[in-house]
Amino acid sequence: MLEALNNNELPVISGKRYFTIGEVSDLCDVKPHVLRYWEQEFPKLKPVKRRGNRRYYQRQDVIMIRQIRSLLYEHGYTIGGARQKLEGDESKEDVTRSHQIIAQLGTELEEVLDILKN
Repeated sequence: MLEALNNNELPVISGKRYFTIGEVSDLCDVKPHVLRYWEQEFPKLKPVKRRGNRRYYQRQDVIMIRQIRSLLYEHGYTIGGARQKLEGDESKEDVTRSHQIIAQLGTELEEVLDILKN
């Protein structure tokens, strides 16, 4: 089993658009077979598959893998617990975004109403 390393000790993610499974393995200090397993367990983790079924991960995939790694290896979450945590974080962000959009729409509607009154 891997030692629980702090994500701050992991290499910096380069500015590349796509990463191979080997590069992601090095960037996240996780073996390739573990990455393939996590793809099955975490529905949001979907690398692009190209010719020959080769996986190409994008930057947001690498960031998510680091979050998963941190939850599992550093915080002691189970796979199911980490999945729920990630889904819960996303739903909270969605609610926050929805509230922001509603507030912005309300402001814009008030401005339109003021324009129509004049």
